[in-house]
Amino acid sequence: MASSAGAVRRIARIAGPVLVPALAYGAYKADLALQLRRFLTGPGKWSRLFALAVLVFNWKSLPFAWTFRVIGGMIQHFLLKRPHAHTPDKLFHPVVSSTHTSLMEVDYNIHKSNSTYFADLDVSRTHLVAHLLARGCHLAANNVRFKLVLDPSSSSDPATQKPARGKFGVMLGAVSCSFKREIKPFVKYEMWSRVLAWDRKWMYIITHFVEKGFAKPGKPLPEGWEKKVHATAISKYVFKIGRLTVHPAVLIGASGLLPERPGGWVSTAAEESGTASASSTGGGTTTPEVLANGAAEATEGTQGEAKPAEPVADAAEVSGSSGEWDWRRTEAELQKGLQYARQFAALDDLHGDFRGGEEGMLGRFSLG
Repeated sequence: MASSAGAVRRIARIAGPVLVPALAYGAYKADLALQLRRFLTGPGKWSRLFALAVLVFNWKSLPFAWTFRVIGGMIQHFLLKRPHAHTPDKLFHPVVSSTHTSLMEVDYNIHKSNSTYFADLDVSRTHLVAHLLARGCHLAANNVRFKLVLDPSSSSDPATQKPARGKFGVMLGAVSCSFKREIKPFVKYEMWSRVLAWDRKWMYIITHFVEKGFAKPGKPLPEGWEKKVHATAISKYVFKIGRLTVHPAVLIGASGLLPERPGGWVSTAAEESGTASASSTGGGTTTPEVLANGAAEATEGTQGEAKPAEPVADAAEVSGSSGEWDWRRTEAELQKGLQYARQFAALDDLHGDFRGGEEGMLGRFSLG
């Protein structure tokens, strides 16, 4: 994600000074006012206006529209907007994206098709991560320069480890969506996405599809708000520099969203035992998960690596938090989210439950 934004930034810096004058000259030579007049008043205008209306109301379903929506979100947050200055108490706040159900998203039940929710989720998650972690992603995308993450394979001594090299990327690991109430054609709705939790590898994001305008920032939810929620989805992201997995807390902290905490936010068994190893990725092998100060956690490259870390603070510590936002309140929100994330992560174990056709099959059919 951040690497894509870096490429867009370089292209805009080079092509911008040339492209803008070229477009202006092209519009002047083409006499756009005359062309527009002919379009609106010339023979066959009604068919053209109808076609234009279809395009306008269904633009989000047109070819390359998904790419435009996702890349547009990256450009907005990485290129056009300055990084936020949010404090740690804003970490679990949502971002809101608005859209509508286009005609091409409607299925035979005359409502938004379940399959189309996932394209909207891509856009909403992009806005959340690109906005919330803009500073951390910028540092990770330029890791050789800023040394945010060190490569444990470069040296056994953390003091002499070199910065990890490779392209920085944000990859989607899984999505699950629970559908509650249908969305009718052309109805506007909102997606409220926020950080749910994170573990040693994954960041979990929750998204609610809700009726547009019923929820207001800073105000309590109205009575009967449950009937305004159309669907709820949970997703998980992994952050990579080359082959190395970056602990989500590293990026969150680099974005200024973690309060100071005794012992820091990156704590693993590998650190406690004083060991750190790195080897190639593959089934049954160990995969390095890069942590703060270049430490790495060796975890089994199986389904189990998606399971969240165990709590790092007990209930007494968390409940002892005062009214001021501190690490205990962040930890309390994290543990609350992990209760759901553990159940979501457990679904990865089903990868090992594929049974094949050893006992036969019911049939083989074409997808059409």
